[in-house]
Amino acid sequence: MKKVLNYINGEWCEGSSGKYIPVTNPANGQVLAEVTQSTNEDVDRAVTAAKSAQKEWSLVPAPERAEVLYKVANLLKERKEEIAQILTSEMGKVIDEGRGEVQEAIDMAYYMAGEGRRLFGDTIPSELRNKFAMSIRVPVGVVGIITPWNFPIAIASWKSLPALVSGNAVVWKPATETPMVAQEFVKIYEEAGLPKGLINLVNGSGSVVGSAMVEHPQINLISFTGSNEVGKAINGRAGELLKKTSLEMGGKNAVTVLEDADLDLAVEGILWGAFGTAGQRCTATSRVIVHNEIKVELEKKLISRIKELKMGDGLDETVKVGPVINSAALERIDEYVKIGQKEGAKLLTGGQIIKENGLEKGNYYAPTIFTDVTPEMRIAKEEIFGPVVSIITVNSLEEAVEVNNSVEFGLSSAIYTANVNNVFAAMRDLDTGIVYINAGTTGAEIHLPFGGTKGTGNGHRDSGVAALDVYTEWKAVYVDFSGKLQRAQIDNY
Repeated sequence: MKKVLNYINGEWCEGSSGKYIPVTNPANGQVLAEVTQSTNEDVDRAVTAAKSAQKEWSLVPAPERAEVLYKVANLLKERKEEIAQILTSEMGKVIDEGRGEVQEAIDMAYYMAGEGRRLFGDTIPSELRNKFAMSIRVPVGVVGIITPWNFPIAIASWKSLPALVSGNAVVWKPATETPMVAQEFVKIYEEAGLPKGLINLVNGSGSVVGSAMVEHPQINLISFTGSNEVGKAINGRAGELLKKTSLEMGGKNAVTVLEDADLDLAVEGILWGAFGTAGQRCTATSRVIVHNEIKVELEKKLISRIKELKMGDGLDETVKVGPVINSAALERIDEYVKIGQKEGAKLLTGGQIIKENGLEKGNYYAPTIFTDVTPEMRIAKEEIFGPVVSIITVNSLEEAVEVNNSVEFGLSSAIYTANVNNVFAAMRDLDTGIVYINAGTTGAEIHLPFGGTKGTGNGHRDSGVAALDVYTEWKAVYVDFSGKLQRAQIDNY
């Protein structure tokens, strides 16, 4: 049986617990590997290595640090198909999506390598004579990153690459469901020549490894993507410790379809957003807010197209919807469907666990659509994280915006309309960190900031230049070459 190990201070090693847990393919129940389980002792070793390595790394010029990232990008590009196959096997998303996710990591590596020639600060005119003023970016120090199973390499790239090019060291806890991809990513860092101690992989549970990272006094920042419940707990404890956090915690994203929309285009966007990755994206389309005049026609088109979606193992190139991650997720999704039915929503299609036609050993849930949903229903407010869509009817753009903004999340939203006035009103009024016009709620590109408002996070962003604000601190520098004491706000007034 293949063993997935930790990587600490440049060495592959077992966790100190001596225990392993299985890594299972959600498409068929096959055990792919066993992953080592770590303790507080392993976290402490990783942090010690990271702290020592970071001190030297911070002195390496940023353009030189970037050269390692360029090598990472090239190696990812060479091994794109290999990593995508592993990703699909242990996570379940269809192979096209797996390839797309690896491409996202490639793009991020090239992009953040370019930032090694920038990492811009500012020069500002001083209010006093013979005095120079500027601001510069400095590294945070040791960064702890905690990543989810649904985008096991993309999200890890969003966090580790800007952290490293900024001069930090990284301690990484990947999801227990997807450690094989994490191992492959770290192997690429190793082959690219990243000095030992700068990337440390510590496998294990959130309750043990994640908690130890939050508590560790020498980890200066926790960057977390996952559930609201865990994110709030991290933020609460980190706040007590005055530890910096960056949190991305999900969404309840809506596509609005107005009466003048291209319905066929809207259907394509809804299907991709709702059922791609089996609905297991923080940007997944969970609600469809449709104008009353076109509701029935949109529903007919959606039902017709859902029948064409083939379910199965994502390694099959013809499959469009893969499994959900595990049996617990399957049961949670099914419970929400039952809640929707009890609340009075009308089930148009789906609504059941699939255990037939060769899918008996996997974790498959039928693509599901509810209609006649009201904004107050739980299925319209709570994140389900599965292939379930709620259709809500409105009579105007203003009502659609109100419904869109009524949930506690604010990650992604989309609107389909041919009216430019509606477009600009939606851009202004939709309270989400990402807004799509005539496209679905998924498809973020790495050179723009990724994140949301309200319960989606704590105001920070992954991706784009905005990510550098997470992994750096601002330092203001004043150089007085007047040869005398000059008192700001006093001597010049």
